[in-house]
Amino acid sequence: MSSIDASTEGRGPATPARPETVAAFLDYLAAQKGYSPATLAAYGVDLDQFEEFLRGRGISLATPEKVAREHGRGFLAELHRRREAKTSMGRKLSALRGFFRYMLRKKLVAADPLAGLKNPKTDKRQPKALNVDEAVALVSPAPGAPAADGSREACRDLALAELLYGSGLRVAEAVGLDLDDVSIAQGVARVYGKGGKERLAPLSDASRERLREYAMRRAEFTPDPREQAFFLGSRGGRLNRRQAARIVDALAREAGIAKHTHPHMLRHSFATHLLESGADMRSVQELLGHARLSTTQRYTHLELARIMQVYDKAHPRSDEADCGHSIPKKD
Repeated sequence: MSSIDASTEGRGPATPARPETVAAFLDYLAAQKGYSPATLAAYGVDLDQFEEFLRGRGISLATPEKVAREHGRGFLAELHRRREAKTSMGRKLSALRGFFRYMLRKKLVAADPLAGLKNPKTDKRQPKALNVDEAVALVSPAPGAPAADGSREACRDLALAELLYGSGLRVAEAVGLDLDDVSIAQGVARVYGKGGKERLAPLSDASRERLREYAMRRAEFTPDPREQAFFLGSRGGRLNRRQAARIVDALAREAGIAKHTHPHMLRHSFATHLLESGADMRSVQELLGHARLSTTQRYTHLELARIMQVYDKAHPRSDEADCGHSIPKKD
């Protein structure tokens, strides 16, 4: 068995104690950087795997000054050997780079041993989105469908799905909403994105109606006034990401959507449909809460692909172009 065959779901009972340097780094990311619990858990797994790899060579992240460039290369080679996904390898290297930058600031190392170590090249994957008809079908169940039975769960599920698609929220942002964050009357939700960055997300008319219906039924999940979570699970506590993912997938199957549908696909659909309708890139960037415009620009490739399909089907010269005939250029 490989020395880094640790579970990606968490640290197993046989995993050695986590070095204090790693624990301090994760505490720093949580307190100072506002990283989400999911990101912190992933970084913890990555650092634990590297720690296990190092212990097989007689060193530890407890003494980060002993880690050399060759250890980083060896770890990367081991991941290659295990055919780890390139995106996963990139995330692991990102976690390690962050750790050693933190060690540099604390003056526990003289230099970053991973400096110059490049991420493996990954194929650029475009975000997958539903088309407009699929998205509308998902949030508008047909009469007789389970999601249209009028139950408290159906009311909550449709409110969640409409919010994810209508406002483009990340699933963590949606389930993280508290009662005070949602103003149905004003038509906005106060959202805390990556790094704890706050933004106001506008609510569509359809979303406001669904949220209003759910808000009237919310007390059926719990009468406890101390519970501040907006979206609640069947036991009265805050709805979690996995529950939200199951809700979206179930709604998609009821709508006859064959492909696996997850909450982030509704966010992609939100962005894609806005751009297809003529929204400008900067506005979509702000609505999505992207720190970089380049992240939002991924969606332009989807729009370009759609434009080219329309051209190929409708333009009288497209067939000649496909057969190798040149289209005369204007002087």
